[in-house]
Amino acid sequence: MALRRMVMEIGMGTDIRGGDPTKAAVRALRDALWHNALTVAGALGQPADAMHVDVTIGVPMPERVDREAVLAELPHGSGTVNVIEGGLAVPNEAGTDVTLIAHAAAVVRLDVP
Repeated sequence: MALRRMVMEIGMGTDIRGGDPTKAAVRALRDALWHNALTVAGALGQPADAMHVDVTIGVPMPERVDREAVLAELPHGSGTVNVIEGGLAVPNEAGTDVTLIAHAAAVVRLDVP
């Protein structure tokens, strides 16, 4: 059998104040995942924990993202996290703070024939 793409979910997350790319990344993945109740695994006779989720996060300062914190948001299965340069950084008028916007794509795969 082979891992086959079943679902792609997308989301956006922000850190309004503080410029924390991990916080924005976690919120983006949460946004992608928590608008759905996936039943595809059960429909194929597999447990929810059989899902493998490939997460891609686009955020400013990707090197500062705690990938384990992002991965901890997955409620079922296993996954990988790839963080790339993306998203948006919007400084405040005084130049003393920044709002970060992150985008997430979560591709759910199952091992099926």
